[in-house]
Amino acid sequence: MSPTNRTVVVTGIGATTPLGGDAASTWEGMIAGRSGVKPLEQEWAADQAVRIAAPVAVDPSEVIPRPQARRLDRSAQFALIAAKEAWADAGFTAKAGDDPAVDPDRLGAVIASGIGGVTTLLDQYDVLKEKGVRRVSPHTVPMLMPNGPSANVGLAVGARAGVHTPVSACASGAEAIGYGIEMIRTGRADVVVAGGTEAAIHPLPIAAFGNMMAMSKNNDDPQGASRPYDVARDGFVLGEGSGVVVLESAEHAAKRGARVYAEAVGQGISADAHDIVQPEPEGRGISHALQNLMDRTDLNPAEIVHVNAHATSTPAGDVAELKALRKVFGDDVDHMAVSATKSMTGHLLGGAGGVETVATVLALYHRLAPPTINVENLDPEAEAAADVVRGEARKLPVEGRIAALNDSFGFGGHNVVLAFRTV
Repeated sequence: MSPTNRTVVVTGIGATTPLGGDAASTWEGMIAGRSGVKPLEQEWAADQAVRIAAPVAVDPSEVIPRPQARRLDRSAQFALIAAKEAWADAGFTAKAGDDPAVDPDRLGAVIASGIGGVTTLLDQYDVLKEKGVRRVSPHTVPMLMPNGPSANVGLAVGARAGVHTPVSACASGAEAIGYGIEMIRTGRADVVVAGGTEAAIHPLPIAAFGNMMAMSKNNDDPQGASRPYDVARDGFVLGEGSGVVVLESAEHAAKRGARVYAEAVGQGISADAHDIVQPEPEGRGISHALQNLMDRTDLNPAEIVHVNAHATSTPAGDVAELKALRKVFGDDVDHMAVSATKSMTGHLLGGAGGVETVATVLALYHRLAPPTINVENLDPEAEAAADVVRGEARKLPVEGRIAALNDSFGFGGHNVVLAFRTV
């Protein structure tokens, strides 16, 4: 098999999210239809128009030793937690070089963030203003760098084949995983740790997104605020956390007897060239990404039975995505169970693609599609375009190979679609 045709598989998963401190508890929360959205209890939230968010269920201070945490932005802390879980889940017992099962020169890391160390930047600016130059932390620069999470994950696992940081707003995490797939497929690496992370629950991002009218202001009903496809949806709820997978060439995984969750089939990428923040209303850019995926892989529309939708709970974006699915797949969309897990986790921005890849892979592995919660009155346009899984998880076909898509789109018109398939 030539390097450009190498089969890529997922052998490890990790997550820390508003639903749980690891992948298992996150998945359990999704299948149960549990919301991770809560009222913001910080003093600064009192003056905000938006006073709800979805913080991680387990604070990183409970996992990472304080001396190490003081040198890491919160986004990097999340990434390390998820990456270490995924690394162990893949069956590796130590960093590359110390574990003979992986060559550090054949190991890569691709961890994305949409905003990077924004909380470090803003907090240290406050220190500068209030306490003066000498009190600014000497760790500020490596903490605020957008590549900080990927660099720290690369150090933790011993990656020397390349460490990368795609930045494409809310498509960043998915783009990182797509980049990791290509690193293996083209022969640059045998194993890649890939995913996304974000930590932006802070006064300025909350105020900025709120003033854009992008976020839900349903402060009186936090757990019902994120409601993709519902006629009353009024914006996304900001979440935080990280999702990471271990990607591996099928040959490398087989040689070491690794458990395989799913095949990572490939990616489709496009750009809207429409507006810096607004989605193209007919989903043309999304359609292009979907078609790009189908043109570049051996996927058959008939085997795609599940879509983890981007669906952030915004009036324009949710329906545009479903229209694109219908445009590309036609009547085949009727057998695709569409789930919007942001209804439970909120929107993790650059971390969304990572967490939702974990959810997509587990949906295939368990043959079970998570529900979309809070859909009390389904938007007629959504109902006409696709089959939304509402209220309760839904079983997927138990026989034969099945595939699933994970959609991620970002400000700037970035569109990424990932495809996975059972093995």
